[in-house]
Amino acid sequence: MLRYFTSGESHGEGLVAFLSGMPAGLKVDQSFVDRELWRRQQGYGRGGRMKIERDTAHIISGVRHGMTIGSPIAVLLENKDWKNWQESLPVEEGDPAKHKRVASPRPGHADLAGALKYNFSDGRYVLERASARESAARVAIGGLAKLLARELGIDVLSHVVSVGNASIGDAEIPWERIAPLWEREEVLLNCADADAESRMKEEVDRALKTGDSVGGVFEVVAHNVPPGLGTYAQWDERLDALLAAAVMSLQAVKAVEIGSGITAASALGSGFTRSRNNAGGIEGGVSNGEDIRVRGYLKPISTLRRPLQSVDFATREPVKAAYERSDVCVVPAAGVAAEAMVALTLARCALEKFGGDSMGETLRNFQGYLEQLKKY
Repeated sequence: MLRYFTSGESHGEGLVAFLSGMPAGLKVDQSFVDRELWRRQQGYGRGGRMKIERDTAHIISGVRHGMTIGSPIAVLLENKDWKNWQESLPVEEGDPAKHKRVASPRPGHADLAGALKYNFSDGRYVLERASARESAARVAIGGLAKLLARELGIDVLSHVVSVGNASIGDAEIPWERIAPLWEREEVLLNCADADAESRMKEEVDRALKTGDSVGGVFEVVAHNVPPGLGTYAQWDERLDALLAAAVMSLQAVKAVEIGSGITAASALGSGFTRSRNNAGGIEGGVSNGEDIRVRGYLKPISTLRRPLQSVDFATREPVKAAYERSDVCVVPAAGVAAEAMVALTLARCALEKFGGDSMGETLRNFQGYLEQLKKY
């Protein structure tokens, strides 16, 4: 069983990600993992923090001599902004006068719900953990999952479908147009259509000028996935359910679509044919051999330079919502984080199907399954 979790706060000393269940003998490419982290930080409309941080994965266990060794993997990501927060968020009691309260909750963020749940008098501790900064830790271990997937011939990438009202339309973008996006040294909005990307940039510019933020839709595509991952046998083992939960777990994602799920709801059954990958590569909870396509619908970021109306935690008086350094648009970055979640999910399902304590064993089992498919 591939298991993983993260810890750390937005302005704490760092983030830590834990990953167990990886077979021994997987070659770990540090530069690949660091590039995944770099990709998460790119995109037009990102905020000031991206100028402070340049994330790199510091692997402290589970990898030796460039290979996984079968033991749990721990990855540390340093928060370079920690030096500015040591007195405000110390581990020890510290000076209460230096505590930076989040005095008014931001509508749409976890501030209020989290403060009520944990009985906090302000939203600081909620903000620190609920922040999308946490997704960097997922991208780090997602990079390791991608390396495993590649050994099985599977690639996972994303592209942006829409930002605000600007969209590429309903056309299914082929893998051959998505794959080159990974090579870009300058990421604008990670869209495979230049004209649509230009319109998306205008949407971001419009929001920036008015002190607003803008959401959008990204699509994660898993290419060359073999049929047979997941199962219809139990509800919590269905591949579509696992992927939906994985992508929905990302900050600000409010809806998930697999294949043509949304348009299919208003279509007739006779139009749901195999001339197009309407099922998004999954039928009955099982991969069918076509590209797996998962879309995430991202709401606008809740932290605005022109804050929404809120209320003070202490006085209950109407005030403006709290503001800290934030982004205008994070759709491309969210797509990279979703790639990590999709890769982790596929890696888990692949290891459950093919097993193996070492890569040699896993690949041997995988090759045997491919032979079985050829003879079907």
